[in-house]
Amino acid sequence: MLKLTKKADYGLIALRHLSRQDGTASAKDIADLYRIPLPLLSKVLQTLVRNGLLTSEQGAAGGYRLARAPEDITALEVIRSIDGPIILTHCFTEHSKHTECDQSNGCPVREPLRKVHEGIQNLLSNITVADLSSDDMPIPSIPGMVSSIQSASATSVATRPRT
Repeated sequence: MLKLTKKADYGLIALRHLSRQDGTASAKDIADLYRIPLPLLSKVLQTLVRNGLLTSEQGAAGGYRLARAPEDITALEVIRSIDGPIILTHCFTEHSKHTECDQSNGCPVREPLRKVHEGIQNLLSNITVADLSSDDMPIPSIPGMVSSIQSASATSVATRPRT
């Protein structure tokens, strides 16, 4: 099952909160407001600072703020900066060259799953923090996803040897 980690979820919550702020917000304020464990949120926020999505300001009026406009930060960037690459299956990721599957040459679901993987990444790269902050965010779709999967499935079934 593809699932966001709590850290990625908390990162998206914090960025959404900060996109609606004028100025900065402290980790404690965000943690208290959303009932997130402060130590975990602090680590997530520092990761987002290291990856250039947030800036940190010291002092009495300090805290965190977005490093870029909310329209310029995608959900995919946030998730990758916290969790690393999204891996649906290893056969078509950048790590696949090192962990070749015994079934990869004749796998009937490799191509459909590759299309799902690409669709998920495209979807997340088209959702911005600004979208997450909108009260009327449209439900995104993956254009051509169903037809691409059906086409790939038909091709793999047609080329699969009969037993």
